[in-house]
Amino acid sequence: MTTEGSFIQPAIPRFDGHYDHWSMLMENLLRSKEFWGLVEPGYIEPASESVQTDAQRKKNDEMKLKDLKVKNYLFQAINRTVLDTILKKDTAKDIWDSMKKKFKGNARVKRSHLQALRREFETLEMRTGEKVTEYFFRVMTVANKMQIYGEDMQDVKVVEKILRSLTEKFNYVVCSIEESKDIDALTVDELQSSLIVHKQKFQRRNGEEQALKVTSEEKF
Repeated sequence: MTTEGSFIQPAIPRFDGHYDHWSMLMENLLRSKEFWGLVEPGYIEPASESVQTDAQRKKNDEMKLKDLKVKNYLFQAINRTVLDTILKKDTAKDIWDSMKKKFKGNARVKRSHLQALRREFETLEMRTGEKVTEYFFRVMTVANKMQIYGEDMQDVKVVEKILRSLTEKFNYVVCSIEESKDIDALTVDELQSSLIVHKQKFQRRNGEEQALKVTSEEKF
């Protein structure tokens, strides 16, 4: 509950690939907290050899702390996949400018990137001998990039893609999952867990059958 005169803290807007909308919300949040000056014009740390008065040093420490707060907002707003592509994160302005450079670009360029990612997504296939976790990582890497460029990547789309691109040895698992689960409600994590469990059962059953075969052969 909030008392009269109190305010609910605004949620930090998560970057969803739509840069113009996200940057507007983020700028509004930072302005409301009087932190926008840390982005435009930005905080510049004084050179280490510069001589400062006590007042200047105190002011610089305050600005550095505010910049860390803005960086914390940006770190919470941007997912790890995107953050990993930002090489320079020394100041809030570095992060903001990098995001602007990467995602504000020409709409035609964005569409071109997205079309290439769609082709890559559709042609993904599980390799022979590839582990379930490895294949999921490859699929999700492409899916996350597509989402960054504005594609609506709901779980059902990724789930259906994975189910139709597994190797033949998973055919019986796919049939079992499709018969026993509501695919529309199945999350990617649940699918991965199901595949791993089914594979372990299959391997255990094969091991038991092999042991029985060896035992039977030893009797003769």
